[in-house]
Amino acid sequence: MIKMTRTRWAIATAFSGAVLASSAIGQSLTTASSFPGKTHLLPATLETTQWGWFDNAQPPVLTVDSGDTVVMETMMHSHNQVIPGKTIEELKKLRTDNPGRGPHTLTGPIYVNGAEPGDVLKVKINRIVPRAYGTNFNIPGMFGQFPKDFQDGQVKYLYLDMERKVAEFLPGIEIPLKPFPGTIGVARAEPGRYSSVPPGEYGGNMDIRELQAGATLYVPVWVKGGLLWSGDSHAAQGNGEVNLTAIETAYKELNVTVEVVKTMKLDMPRIETPTHWVTMGFDKDLNLAWDNAKAQTVKYLAEQRKITPDAAAKLMPTVSDCRVSQVVNIKKGIHCTNPKNLKAKGIEPRPMTETKDLFVSVGTDADANKAMDMASMGMIEQLQAKKGLSRLDAYGLVSVGMDCRVGEMTDAKKSIHCVVPKSLWVNKKA
Repeated sequence: MIKMTRTRWAIATAFSGAVLASSAIGQSLTTASSFPGKTHLLPATLETTQWGWFDNAQPPVLTVDSGDTVVMETMMHSHNQVIPGKTIEELKKLRTDNPGRGPHTLTGPIYVNGAEPGDVLKVKINRIVPRAYGTNFNIPGMFGQFPKDFQDGQVKYLYLDMERKVAEFLPGIEIPLKPFPGTIGVARAEPGRYSSVPPGEYGGNMDIRELQAGATLYVPVWVKGGLLWSGDSHAAQGNGEVNLTAIETAYKELNVTVEVVKTMKLDMPRIETPTHWVTMGFDKDLNLAWDNAKAQTVKYLAEQRKITPDAAAKLMPTVSDCRVSQVVNIKKGIHCTNPKNLKAKGIEPRPMTETKDLFVSVGTDADANKAMDMASMGMIEQLQAKKGLSRLDAYGLVSVGMDCRVGEMTDAKKSIHCVVPKSLWVNKKA
């Protein structure tokens, strides 16, 4: 395994809190002592990234020990070709000229000594520092939740005001910035090269916005060394991400501590926040994604509370707050947040109509896919009618600012409740 010595990489971006150990740029170790273990620097270069694919035969670009910290950079999509000045037609061409791969640029893989199949890799996110701009776009007639309805496309480039922690989506409309890696995961067990788009038991393109600084990902290890990648860096995203993109950006610093856990057994990733554990499920069919998320949640609650699976299933509707993570990554996702506090009861409301603080749209159908379509399209149309947004602006805004909550989920009736906070409008001009 190699330890970032194949070339003398020029590090153009200064890593906050990290000082180079020597003038030999090829060395990954630094003298930073404020993080656990040894601290490694991993710049994003053409040699340390892949565009749109994973492969468990890919040689690692960095080897670390369990307990070490990695301070890595990430690139924007398509090896940094999605940057201000690129038109939507040029962005579409990047996809049509490169079929079979995802748009994401992925830094890695990182080999973790001691990680073996059957172990769990614990990835603690210590710090995230985005670059100064991001983008939201929908490729015309391709991808997203409604490609047939949006044969026209649009790209927006946004300034990320990290001092105020907002991005101005339109004059008078501000999106709170909550950075998280849209894609982070390990190599899957199956050999060969595969697209970075679908998430799975290896993590990957999960698009779960709870995975912010201070949160920890626990992901099953499928191959020796784990092989950890990250990319698809987000500054903000809605629960739903319907037009395909969040506020996409790149990170000057994604600071993570990795640890091999031998005593924990998982078949799907979990996320730990200071107050909750997040369980998840994925499938091409949102109904089956719900079934998978429910099974993982019942399993977790039974373990946490030392109760039977039947008792956990009865408890779940009162304590587990489930959301639609995304519906645009081939495999759709639902995730559930479960409180660590055993006395906690209740979840956020599932409103049926507009409230003082929220625009609301509800979809109900025996098919969860249709319910999600109904709720999200209803919100797009509502923002056009009530706030005067264009079709494309409404599509983009719900992708970065909407929260789609799972409601009643029986065989006969499935309901999705999508809300947009009115607080996004910060003055009367919008």
